[in-house]
Amino acid sequence: MHFAIIVSKKDIAGMNIRKNLLEMFDFSENGEFPGSKTYSLNSDKNMVTLYTIDGDTIVFEAAEQEIEADYFIFATRHQSKSGEKTLSVHFPGNFGEASDYGGRTGELCTAPAGLLKEGFKLLSASEDIGFSITLEATHHGPFIRKPVLFIEIGSREEQWSDARAGKITAKIIIEMIKNYNPEKKYETAIGFGGTHYCNSFNRAEASREIAMSHICPKHSISQLDETMVKKMIDSTHEKVDYALIDWKGMSADDRNRVIGILDNLGVEWKKTKGLGTE
Repeated sequence: MHFAIIVSKKDIAGMNIRKNLLEMFDFSENGEFPGSKTYSLNSDKNMVTLYTIDGDTIVFEAAEQEIEADYFIFATRHQSKSGEKTLSVHFPGNFGEASDYGGRTGELCTAPAGLLKEGFKLLSASEDIGFSITLEATHHGPFIRKPVLFIEIGSREEQWSDARAGKITAKIIIEMIKNYNPEKKYETAIGFGGTHYCNSFNRAEASREIAMSHICPKHSISQLDETMVKKMIDSTHEKVDYALIDWKGMSADDRNRVIGILDNLGVEWKKTKGLGTE
């Protein structure tokens, strides 16, 4: 399998991670991508190539046309008003209108739930450097049809340039790739409800053999219909086993809306609380 790791020159966190990847692992220069050198690493049976782009990662819509790879991993910054120190993973896509943050309206990228599961497990087991470990709900671009995820350092410039965060993230990216086995079977779930930082789904991902795919937070529930929920299922790299509902993480009306759609589609659903994660 060929994994492409992509960082942007405009992204302090991405360049921090890039620096640590090149220092910690035996990458070798293997060519050029417009404006920058590319580096390759043979990792067990996998090929890993590190790309550096000039523009923003979230609008790099040409990624799969310009880069030949089976999986795409974007290593970037995460920015939030709260300024919380986070190491996070998530899938790209838009439940509603596309914005300045890339992607396409109502389109979700292919979500490799098993790969993200490996990354989340490694993050959760990593050295405690005072950063919260979290999933994020599906958001922003770019739109890519091949399996893709984001791994991010948040949420302010102080954290983006933090050497320890860059080192841990670089290490986890490579270990995630080494540990990933597409034949390994997790219970794959799509998620509904909660906030952007997915507390209930974090606990499910951490405590059970569950691999979360796309997560629709409570502020996007109003944009759901059967077509959109089908996209959540169809754009998951693995077969989806069921949906998880953060019961307390949405209004009763929204909960009924989600359950109605799932029942109409014949999709099994479970409460996160019923899994013993609350």
